[in-house]
Order: sequence, then structure tokens, then C-alpha cells
Amino acid sequence: MKVRIQSINFDATAALEAYISKKTAKLEKFFDDIISAEIYLKVVKPESSINKEAEIKIAVPNVEFFASKTCDSFEEAIDLTIDALEKQIKKHKEKSTKK
Repeated sequence: MKVRIQSINFDATAALEAYISKKTAKLEKFFDDIISAEIYLKVVKPESSINKEAEIKIAVPNVEFFASKTCDSFEEAIDLTIDALEKQIKKHKEKSTKK
């Protein structure tokens, strides 16, 4: 799986990028054929506390999964986004095995 991380309007630390790579690698447990993962990190509304947004797009053959969350920290946003993607992948696998 190819992982691409883009931080918009700020520079992501190496520790944050390592954390994201580790978390996205866990998605391969649920779906073997993941082609790529694109992660977009943004700081929105700097005056509010809940301003760290993470968007993840996962590409698999014939399907794309997408989730986006906004939280207090990028780590929390990544965790919630990964959880949402896990649900989408499981649901997709259930549908495809029923056919």
C-alpha cells in the first residue's frame, strides 16, 4: 500500500507521520488489496479548540473509501477516521461476499 500524507498550511512532524503510517497499515488486516491511502491534514478555524481535520481516502480495486473527522488533535482525528474506514471496509466485504 502506498501512503501519501499531505499537511495543508503547516508542516507535519515525523512522529505524526509515523503514527499515521502505523494506523493506516492496520487497515490491511481488513482488506488485502488496498492500493493507496491519501491522508490530508488541515488546521481549520484556528480560534477554536476543535480545529484539527483529518481526511483519508483509501483506494481499492473498483472502490474508494473516504472518511473525514475534526477533533482536538490530529491523533484523535486519525483514530476516528480509521475507525470509520474500518466500518466501511467491513460493510463492503459483507456485501461482496453475499453476491
